[in-house]
Amino acid sequence: MKTYRIFSLIALCAAAVSCGNDWLDLEPSTRVPSETSIQLVSEAKYALNSVYNTMQDPYAYSGRLVYYADVTADDMIAVSSTKRTGNYYRFNFSKDNAPASHWSYLYNMIANCNIVLNKIDQLPTQNDDEKTLRDNIKGEAKCLRALAYFDLLRLYSYPYTMDGGASLGVPLVDKAADINSKPARSTVAQCYDQVISDLTEGCELIGEDFQKGHLNKWGALTLLSRVYLYKGDNAKALKTAQEAIEGAEENGYALWTNEEYPTAWSNDANAGKPGEVLLEIVNLTTDSPGKESLGYLNSGSGYKDYCVTVSFYKLLQSDPKDVRNKIIKIASKIPYVNKFQPQEGEAIADANIPLIRLSEAYLNAAEAACKLEDNANAVKYLDPIVRRANPDNTVEGETVTLDRVLLERRKELVGEGHRLYDLMRNNLRVQRVDAKDSKVSKVPAHYSKYLDFDRTFYMIVLPIPKAEMDANPSLADQQNPGY
Repeated sequence: MKTYRIFSLIALCAAAVSCGNDWLDLEPSTRVPSETSIQLVSEAKYALNSVYNTMQDPYAYSGRLVYYADVTADDMIAVSSTKRTGNYYRFNFSKDNAPASHWSYLYNMIANCNIVLNKIDQLPTQNDDEKTLRDNIKGEAKCLRALAYFDLLRLYSYPYTMDGGASLGVPLVDKAADINSKPARSTVAQCYDQVISDLTEGCELIGEDFQKGHLNKWGALTLLSRVYLYKGDNAKALKTAQEAIEGAEENGYALWTNEEYPTAWSNDANAGKPGEVLLEIVNLTTDSPGKESLGYLNSGSGYKDYCVTVSFYKLLQSDPKDVRNKIIKIASKIPYVNKFQPQEGEAIADANIPLIRLSEAYLNAAEAACKLEDNANAVKYLDPIVRRANPDNTVEGETVTLDRVLLERRKELVGEGHRLYDLMRNNLRVQRVDAKDSKVSKVPAHYSKYLDFDRTFYMIVLPIPKAEMDANPSLADQQNPGY
């Protein structure tokens, strides 16, 4: 059994949230509980494991935190309004009924990271190995805290590129707080400073070696390149993505080949053959969210919760030789994303969930290079993705446009929780277009009243949960506009 599934005694009660909407105890989730005694490096390791435990929940990265950005955009759709994803697809929420689980689970991660970080430097080490372990724990905690803050910003704040980070972000809590600690929202710029600081410091400490189900340096650098891309700091985004790619490949990671791609998602990665997944949620038959996890929600033999739109299906089919057509599985004339494939001996409900892939590092580098008008690097990093999809295709000899990079990103990352954010940070529109195709004729027509919008649409961000507004007076006049 994975060690990170062990519940630490310091895990927050917020991890037991049932459905999100009833999380109404009047203590803000930004409040950190009293620290449990951590006297040994091994105890800090258990505390860090509780962060991964939280991430595995279907209300976190095994479900909602991933599918939110897909079903609120244009390439995926809830199969019906009664499905779990239905309210997201329709933007059917208000300041009084919006789900609180996004907020509470991410602040749960932050709280447990803070507990580790507040104690880690005080812990004695007996030898070099223990010191290395201590540094790695500290680096992981900083990077996971950065991931949580970054996703809070993506959910609850407008893109940095919209106003240079001047709008409201989220409350920053970087140390243990007492019962009276009820922080106000910092600006998006201030929050990005925190995220980048955590990631840059964390990348200096975190280990380079493969750790099953854990973040390492190459995954953290890819995440940092994503953050720089969202901020519009393209020079740093390119440099960091290049470092991630070079380091990962020197350590045995590699893009899946065209032949491997359709089934590589089910590989049980290991140190000898890590593949291209830099961070994944590892699920076991004895230890998984089960039927609430992405594998079952995306399966035609599971809950059939959401699928790709006909327009996206036709986009992929426009190149019949594109290998990514093979990860679209049609069941009863509905096309589902088949990326969350079970590992050998496991059921679809127990499939691992890839969160950061080497493919993204290539796409981050290509996008940043394109925006810097560095065509040589745009071609260098986009071409491997294009050729992998269809070896007959190439962008060599072309001037790579941003539209070309984003098209490839759209095809490559569908179902992995990027689409809405990619459109909004680039000031592009969500355009939900109906199309017809006899092979996938059971996909519903677009039934949301929000079919064409850009980042000025107030509902591209969630409202601060009612529980937080009630519990924290500092947020009283800081609700998101429109709510």
